[in-house]
Amino acid sequence: MKQKDIALIIMIAAIAAFASFFVSRMLFQSGDKRQQKAEVVDVISTDFQPPSAKYFNSASINPTQLIKIGGSDNPNPFNGKNQ
Repeated sequence: MKQKDIALIIMIAAIAAFASFFVSRMLFQSGDKRQQKAEVVDVISTDFQPPSAKYFNSASINPTQLIKIGGSDNPNPFNGKNQ
């Protein structure tokens, strides 16, 4: 390599370094500009209001009870046997 080539490579590297420095300064913001505000949330309390007695009482329907339709006690109704 000639002396000219080395000087040209160093000059191109310096220009690329300065250009990348200024471009990165434009793209990435400083720490002062990155501050954001968050909205304030109400405090969560441990108090729990009891459910309405209109819907939750001893006379209400219990949806967890087993519902039986028909009079067959066959545990395998689709095995081809009739009872």
